[in-house]
Amino acid sequence: MDAYKDEARILRALAHPVRLMIAEALGQEESCVCHLEARLGLRQAYVSQQLAVLKAAGLVSERRVGTFIYHRLVSREVLAVLEALRGITGIPSRPLPGPGRDGCGCPRCELSEERVEPQPTRR
Repeated sequence: MDAYKDEARILRALAHPVRLMIAEALGQEESCVCHLEARLGLRQAYVSQQLAVLKAAGLVSERRVGTFIYHRLVSREVLAVLEALRGITGIPSRPLPGPGRDGCGCPRCELSEERVEPQPTRR
């Protein structure tokens, strides 16, 4: 019975559209909250709240780099569960919104952004 309880706990953690989106995004790359916020178009507090549910279920782990915390899936099998759900529903995989890192101040984004100085306009 305990094994069924553990499986039900995991399914409950995934039973929310935003948590499914977060799991899918983390399956593509490790991300800080600011990445997820920009990518999914959601408020930081809401993303953090949903990440806390996934962490409590043991599906997401984190690592700290300075003041930034990067989140990742604990197991790639979570993505297999998402794919199995698509097989059951018949709904094809949907692309997540693009990177959306504008306004993200984490070190990874600051290093990867191309800093283009605005050109002066001629009159």
